[in-house]
Amino acid sequence: MQKLKEEVGQTIASLISLEEEEVFLLLEVPPDPSLGDLAFPCYTLARELKKPPPAIAVELGEKLAGQRGNLWEKAVPTGPYLNFHIDPQAYNREIISQVWKEGEDYGKSNLGGGQNVPIDYSSPNIAKPFGVGHIRSTVIGHALYLIFRALGYNSIGINHLGDWGTQFGKLIVAFKHWGEESKLKEKPVDYLYQLYVQFHQEAEKDPSLDDEARSWFRKLEAGEEEAVAYWNRFRELSLETYESIYSMLGIQFEYYHGESHYNQMLERVIDLAREKGIARESEGALIVDLEAYDLPPVMLRKQDGATLYITRDLAAAIYRRERFNFAKSLYVVGAEQTLHFQQLFKVLELMGYKWANDCVHVPFGMIRFKEGRMSTRAGKIILLEEVLQKSIEMARDIIEEKNPDLEDKESAAEAVGIGAIRFGDLSNDRIKNVEFDWDKVLDFSGETAAYIQYAHARICSIIRKAEPGYLEWDEKAISSLTREEEVTLVKTLALLPEKVIASAESYKPSILARYLVDVAREFNRFYHNCPVLSSEAEIQHGRLLLIDATRQVIANGLGLLGIIAPEKM
Repeated sequence: MQKLKEEVGQTIASLISLEEEEVFLLLEVPPDPSLGDLAFPCYTLARELKKPPPAIAVELGEKLAGQRGNLWEKAVPTGPYLNFHIDPQAYNREIISQVWKEGEDYGKSNLGGGQNVPIDYSSPNIAKPFGVGHIRSTVIGHALYLIFRALGYNSIGINHLGDWGTQFGKLIVAFKHWGEESKLKEKPVDYLYQLYVQFHQEAEKDPSLDDEARSWFRKLEAGEEEAVAYWNRFRELSLETYESIYSMLGIQFEYYHGESHYNQMLERVIDLAREKGIARESEGALIVDLEAYDLPPVMLRKQDGATLYITRDLAAAIYRRERFNFAKSLYVVGAEQTLHFQQLFKVLELMGYKWANDCVHVPFGMIRFKEGRMSTRAGKIILLEEVLQKSIEMARDIIEEKNPDLEDKESAAEAVGIGAIRFGDLSNDRIKNVEFDWDKVLDFSGETAAYIQYAHARICSIIRKAEPGYLEWDEKAISSLTREEEVTLVKTLALLPEKVIASAESYKPSILARYLVDVAREFNRFYHNCPVLSSEAEIQHGRLLLIDATRQVIANGLGLLGIIAPEKM
């Protein structure tokens, strides 16, 4: 598609006053495929030529009458547009050849030139179970990590753990009052969570527990040995539990820099805010007044000297810039934190950091269940590990029913089950709320990972049955692909590189996810109307090359979403 756009852009630019780059940016895909494959809108020339756009389109069409390019065969004026139609045989050769040559690299580029892009995502709270509410940040962030890496950026995964705050004073008090060592060793995070819930229940009856918790957190901030020992232990036990979940999801981070990592940098932040004249005392607290920017004030330090979450976020942003010299710094955090990031980026800007504009909040909606919003304080939470295990179990049952003789059912069940959870989230526009529905996420015929994975497995099955040599390159065989289903499938495969770029530019992996549904749908339409193994030799050869290119596109696309493309299922 890129080459087609470049060729069409060059052709039109030779006829008008616009440069090739300007024409390239104006080209668009017609809403109706019957109109053509690329359209040039003539509105932009109307003022200069003092003619209505339809008349300009007709004139340009007359100039190109009888001409054809390497990838297009005709240019047809339709209303205010000049529509270009591809040459199917030339286009098929170009696209399938490109997929064939690039293989696993098809869809990738060096757009980023090795620039650093730290991505802050997942970020569970230490000593609390990894709830399903964290799945959105985790899978969206990881997909963006993979997509930016595919575009030549150096993605840097940062897990900004919630490992600081008064809750640790509460946990220490709870463990000292009611903790049992044997239970902590058995299921550390679940048990710490139970103690956290118990603390709040008991504190409602005995408010002095809150004072005791604040006292212990002050000891922790002061670095007292006993408090720090408790904190270290709770943190390490939690990370061990979280690692098992990340392993199931196939996720690794370069850094586990939680809030505590930035404690030693907070005074520098406060001093800088004072130096820049943006911080002032207000009733004993230190604030930055953002009223001039229609934002509430930011508190950098409380009356008692304690710092806040945004103080640590300021320190983290400065650290990341100095450490990574990033091109962009992404924060994959829920939409409910939008105001926080508006304040954060504005304060960074007022501190004199021009790179504040390179910091991007990537918001997302909530994941909803019939039980309503989850609350760790009230003790109501749906554990992500349980959701993943249930999905694998349900996938196993479906595979057992559909393909009981499958050799490695467990691997297939894990690929399908975890893929279902990932795709069930990623296929939705991230800014919208997601309603979790088991019947939908594991539907082999719906717009799901299983549907796409099954298309991939079906292609692999066909290829395994093919005669040796039928996957060797043959331009003549490609020229036999003239049916509408074949040409449409090739056109769909051509879109992968631009879908990857669009997903990165909008920070929406859903663009890539929805595209893969289109690929699977077009393959299935082709498969039901165009026999492969039973067709005559030359056509069979061409169709095998086409479906192998389709297999590669599906595998590459799913891989960028962190989803396995199984060869059998």
